[in-house]
Amino acid sequence: MNTGERELEDAAAPVKRTIKSYVVRAGRMTGGQQEAYDTLFPVYGLNQDDGVLDQQRVFGRVAPLVFEIGFGMGQSLIDMAKAAPDLNFIGVEVHPPGIGNLLRGIYDEKLQNLRVYRGDARDILARCIADQSLTTLQIFLPDPGHKKRHNKRRLIQPEFIASIAPKLCSGGHLHLATDWEEYAIQMMEVMSAAQGFANANGSGRYATDHNRPETKFERRGQRLGHGVWDLVFSSL
Repeated sequence: MNTGERELEDAAAPVKRTIKSYVVRAGRMTGGQQEAYDTLFPVYGLNQDDGVLDQQRVFGRVAPLVFEIGFGMGQSLIDMAKAAPDLNFIGVEVHPPGIGNLLRGIYDEKLQNLRVYRGDARDILARCIADQSLTTLQIFLPDPGHKKRHNKRRLIQPEFIASIAPKLCSGGHLHLATDWEEYAIQMMEVMSAAQGFANANGSGRYATDHNRPETKFERRGQRLGHGVWDLVFSSL
């Protein structure tokens, strides 16, 4: 599963618990990841305290903007940015090894169209992403919360979808993917009921041509006989 953006109730809140878009997984950074993080985040990293994203300042241009929540180790996002130089990409992650890995990839591939935030995607979307500014918002293989009592921690809930809907431009796309069938069913139920969205593949239908690189977790799951379900919804 994606080791980045995860859903977890904030146990530190004394009265009202809130759902975060992640939980930080334990894991050491390699020497290379640490070096990349220390030296390259100041170059390619974005700070949410800077406020609303200015594409001209960050990328040197304004272009269709793709925003990914939870890129894991980042290779599929690097591949997408390489394959679509006419698009600008932003990834959000909390897992330091993944961020270090992505930063190294940006540097090695000399990518000018990919930048990264570290933090809770909910906060970053609210504080840094202007309404109607995203061409695509993608969330691939988020934590499915396998146990029933954990289902409420899942990111794809009506409240979350309502909060991100204004960020997509008219005709933009929300692309979701999961390798857990029960979560796929929930995603479809939530999205089919969401205001301001239409299923790009027809009512109740999953996407068969998802147009995204496979992640290493997805390839491993396929070897084990697991399925993957993609949902693509258009913003009205």
